[in-house]
Amino acid sequence: MGGTKGFLLLVVGIVLGLVVGGVVGVQYLGQKETEMALAPSQQQATPTPAVAPTSGGAQVSWNMGSAFGSKLTQLGTLGVSLSEKIERSTGGNIRLKFAEPGALVPPLEMFDAISAGALDAAWSTPGYWVGKDETFAMFSAVPFGPRAGEYLGWIYYGGGQELMDELYAQHNIKSITCGVIAPEASGWFRKEINSTADLKGLKMRFFGLGAKVMEKMGVSTQLLAGGDIFPALERGSIDATEFSMPAIDLNLGFYQVAKHYYFPGWHQQATLFELMMNRGKYDALSDTQKAQIDMACGDNVREGLAEGEAIQGAALAELKEKGVTIHRWPPEMLEELNTAWSEVAGELAASNPNFKKVWDSFSAFREEYKIWNELGYL
Repeated sequence: MGGTKGFLLLVVGIVLGLVVGGVVGVQYLGQKETEMALAPSQQQATPTPAVAPTSGGAQVSWNMGSAFGSKLTQLGTLGVSLSEKIERSTGGNIRLKFAEPGALVPPLEMFDAISAGALDAAWSTPGYWVGKDETFAMFSAVPFGPRAGEYLGWIYYGGGQELMDELYAQHNIKSITCGVIAPEASGWFRKEINSTADLKGLKMRFFGLGAKVMEKMGVSTQLLAGGDIFPALERGSIDATEFSMPAIDLNLGFYQVAKHYYFPGWHQQATLFELMMNRGKYDALSDTQKAQIDMACGDNVREGLAEGEAIQGAALAELKEKGVTIHRWPPEMLEELNTAWSEVAGELAASNPNFKKVWDSFSAFREEYKIWNELGYL
């Protein structure tokens, strides 16, 4: 009997141990399954540290005066295009509000307004500021100077932009090259010009450094903003004018008064445009904002050159249909004009240290480039 009871007690103990162990095991497995099921939701509930985005700078909204009307082919439309590019590319973080000529200040007064901080920015060309310093014109168009490729080479890689920065900084202004157009025509005349003697005594609207060359030819020159030229030509306040390329001149209607149109534009083989900004306001921009403006200006250079080359053929055909006679200056006249330009450049370099510094840099670049120009191009 004792042996039987002992055996039964042993069996009961084993069974109870199995039952209890099973229950504990089930509870343990259930707990692990619950923990595993909850783990993903618990991980989602754990906040992820935020990564701070690179600052684009405080939002900027500037008034941008323009030397050219918004509808004027290239000269004005490139300014509008620039303002649109900057707003799109910055997501509205930088806005340049394009203002028509005279809406904020008269075009030829924008330089002083930006220098004083009364105007934020302007779309213009450095050649308009020869009254401040003739050197500014070197960053706009140079008589008998380079085509666009060579000119931009000097600006971007030959020290031109640095010299431009140095000159504008004297006036509390930052200027960036922001557009380029193809060669211009060299003038509209009421009568045919057969020699430099025919230029003597004429009153003519003329731009930049080329005006000083024409003065050596006996021409009385004045600088008029684009919108003022046609009325002056129509009234007889001026006898002749130059302004820009065929597609642009066509837009302004000079053919209605003067029928003789001369090429090549010896005074402007390429013309650069600028975005001028008050220096203090520019310096307050973030590095990101400055880079965005640089890139928008670079794209404007591309647009200006490509569009300008594309639209001249059709414009010339239309001008011929309107009774315009197209002329090309004879070689001997171009040689006389070139000789006069050499005299002007020498005089300016001798009298203006700023001009000499820029002229020396420009001339050295052209001399080095000459080998490539002769070998590389037809």
